[in-house]
Amino acid sequence: MATEFKRVLVKLSGEALAGDGKSILNGDMLSDVAKVLSDLAKDGTQVCVVIGAGNIWRGARQNGLTVDRVRGDHMGMLATLINSIAMQDYIIKAGTNCRVMSAVQIQQFCETYSQYKAIEYLEQGEIVILACGVGYPFFSTDTGMMLRAAELKCDAVLSAKNVAGVYDKDPVKYPDAKKFDTLTYKEMLSLGLKAIDQSAAAIGEESGIKTVLFPLSNPQNIIRAANGENIGTILHN
Repeated sequence: MATEFKRVLVKLSGEALAGDGKSILNGDMLSDVAKVLSDLAKDGTQVCVVIGAGNIWRGARQNGLTVDRVRGDHMGMLATLINSIAMQDYIIKAGTNCRVMSAVQIQQFCETYSQYKAIEYLEQGEIVILACGVGYPFFSTDTGMMLRAAELKCDAVLSAKNVAGVYDKDPVKYPDAKKFDTLTYKEMLSLGLKAIDQSAAAIGEESGIKTVLFPLSNPQNIIRAANGENIGTILHN
């Protein structure tokens, strides 16, 4: 059954792939997410994936470590590659061809990213995982996901996080926090909300890409989001 969107970029939180958080990666979570992504592709939706690395490395100042910002960002890019190769393995086991393409040359492990080759693979029904951000420091994974979504002419970004959507304040600290069902990119920025960063929002607005932010607590939420269900918060123009 075809979904609402022809081509989507699924952004996965690294922390969410850790499952219970007791290990870097959780096999059951990887298996469940891989099956959902595989089912989505088999149903005719073209799927590319960006994975964060918060389960491995959260930037240049982590747990008291002090690392130069550029080196810290390079470490974060490599961490996304670890997550990407793990997810590739589980997607292939779920029965769908899957490519990892890196923004930096690591040809021993995977292909180097090419916009045109990625589109070719997507049109062949393969899932494409985009690793190592955009290959440069100082760019967040939010900016990277939106840039790749624009390059690959995606209809929507499905951003699976470990929270239920966008709130007016931190729902962990404030029980009365209000969740937004929809927001324009302009509204999000004017309210000072941190759903995605400013440069990502600017690319989304300019490209007319819809962003759906939703919880990955149930991997089936990816299918629901691809079907157009508002299960979190939708950012749009």
